[in-house]
Amino acid sequence: MMWINLDSVYFVGVGGIGMSALARFFHSRGKNVAGYDKRSTSLTDQLIRENIDIHFVDQSALIPSEFKDPDRTLVIYTPAVSDHNQELKYFRKNGFRVIKRSAALGEVFNAGDGIGVAGTHGKTSVSTLLSFILSQSKMGCNAFLGGISKNFETNLIINSNSRNIVAEADEYDRSFLTLYPKMAVLTTIDADHLDIYLSEENLRRGFESFLNQVDEKGKLIIKYGLDLAIPTSLEVYSYSVDNKEADYHITSIEQEGVYYRFTVRTPRDIIQDVRLGMPGLINVENALGAIAAADQKGVPIDVIIKACTEFTGVKRRFDIQVMNEKRVYIDDYAHHPEELKAFISSVREIFPEKRICGIFQPHLFTRTRDFSKAFAESLGLLDDLILLAIYPAREEPIPGITSEIIFDDVQLDEKVLIGPEQLLNVLNERDPEVLLTMGAGDIDKLVEPLKSWMEQL
Repeated sequence: MMWINLDSVYFVGVGGIGMSALARFFHSRGKNVAGYDKRSTSLTDQLIRENIDIHFVDQSALIPSEFKDPDRTLVIYTPAVSDHNQELKYFRKNGFRVIKRSAALGEVFNAGDGIGVAGTHGKTSVSTLLSFILSQSKMGCNAFLGGISKNFETNLIINSNSRNIVAEADEYDRSFLTLYPKMAVLTTIDADHLDIYLSEENLRRGFESFLNQVDEKGKLIIKYGLDLAIPTSLEVYSYSVDNKEADYHITSIEQEGVYYRFTVRTPRDIIQDVRLGMPGLINVENALGAIAAADQKGVPIDVIIKACTEFTGVKRRFDIQVMNEKRVYIDDYAHHPEELKAFISSVREIFPEKRICGIFQPHLFTRTRDFSKAFAESLGLLDDLILLAIYPAREEPIPGITSEIIFDDVQLDEKVLIGPEQLLNVLNERDPEVLLTMGAGDIDKLVEPLKSWMEQL
């Protein structure tokens, strides 16, 4: 592999969830690891505590000297970083091997027995639960996760005795086309990333290209009803919460507070009395995909049941911050209209009699432009909306595209478009029973202050 004989690995954009998992991986392999990111976060703080050198100013002079030998250093960057980045320019100009995150992940993933979890929604929850189930079995696994597992408190799982590698097969920038899995899980193919694919049909073709990279003797676990051309050589198993024609489906389900207990019919058996330790109805569907994959890997039923019960979820995925008799606060990464709809509906299922106030930060100008009316429809499921400005991430502003184009179409009497500095005053006025924060930008910075505010009420 390309990195075996190298001393050092440098990351441009090290604070991203996928990049940080790779940084931890190379660090665990004894490599010198350092990197740059544009902002300090709790994740970069943790990486620094793990002795990974990180700085937050884009200057080539700040690159440590041991990372300036092009023959001994691999440079990995995220496509979220601009081509104008000074450090990226330095490495390219001076003859370093510079590769995208997806290529580096592919190099590691393809060396083992890879399980690629793909889909526009649900990848992180499915892959994290699947990794936990496999880790509790004799076969074990390694995993590169798109979120922080609450059970492991990390986004990287290392097991040198296992060849299994679970990774999210990310459709953004066609990153999943570097992966050649032995097994794939496909959750959804809703339109997204149209700045990359331009049309829903092109996105569909991208997923079909990924499926064509699954080992010809491999297996595909797919949500029932997805309309895709699937290679005939694959062994295919479908899953569904409510359709009994699926190979894996729910035969009975009971709500227990914010959690669910259910029974699964498989092609061979019945998995009875599964109590999922991650809240929300949407996560029952995610769990079903993970259970199907684990079952097809040969994990015993008793191990699956026990692991599902002990699984505590993923940070920022239906992440309960406060829950008492009077108030509830849940944080979620939802940033697509379908994710918002599923999340808000799952909360409504649990708290049908309570008023739900949601704070949403749109992510990306292009996504806001492409789905503004769908965002408005999903946010209309709330009782009270607090809308923030668009988080631009990697993008430059687009004239005429602001949060206002969503706001104007939201069919709610109780709605407000504000800046974060006004948030606590607005919340004090509304005094919410159930509060949600939603988005993939820097809204995560509000979680701890909002948690403290609600706990003090």
